[in-house]
Amino acid sequence: MCGEKEMIQSQQLQTLMQSSGSQMSSNPSFNGTNSLTLQDDEEMSKSALSTFRAKEEEIEKKKLEVRERVLAQMTRIEEETKRLAIIREELEGLADPMKKEVGVVRKKIDLVNKELKPLGQACQKKEKEYKDALEAYNEKNKEKVQLVGRLMEVSNLVNESETLRIKKLDELSKSIESQR
Repeated sequence: MCGEKEMIQSQQLQTLMQSSGSQMSSNPSFNGTNSLTLQDDEEMSKSALSTFRAKEEEIEKKKLEVRERVLAQMTRIEEETKRLAIIREELEGLADPMKKEVGVVRKKIDLVNKELKPLGQACQKKEKEYKDALEAYNEKNKEKVQLVGRLMEVSNLVNESETLRIKKLDELSKSIESQR
């Protein structure tokens, strides 16, 4: 790139010198033999060259300033882009936790439902077993009450029978004693 700049500068300098040389040769006060003219020509060339270099330096400075401003703008744009990305993530984060939480709760509900189904079936089975056992218990209890009632009746009958036997024995005993 520096080679190109130097080539462009030398072409522009040659063009400038040619134009100033043609102006000098066309000017009647300048003739090729006059030494003042050569010095003036050299001074003009040096002046034109220094002016050209000053303009080139000024252009380079402006290029650098523009480049710096563009870089500053690019840096600022990148920072703003990053900040916008962070804000977007935060906004998505605000919406997503609700979605995530709803999803987590739904999964937990599904798991609980899966656990509840066999537990419900086991509960129904146990309730049926309980009812069957309660019914069997009540029947046995009723049978026991009936048996106890029957035992009481039999016991009463046995008591009456023993009482009668004792009376008969007493009567027999008295009759044996009276025969003696």
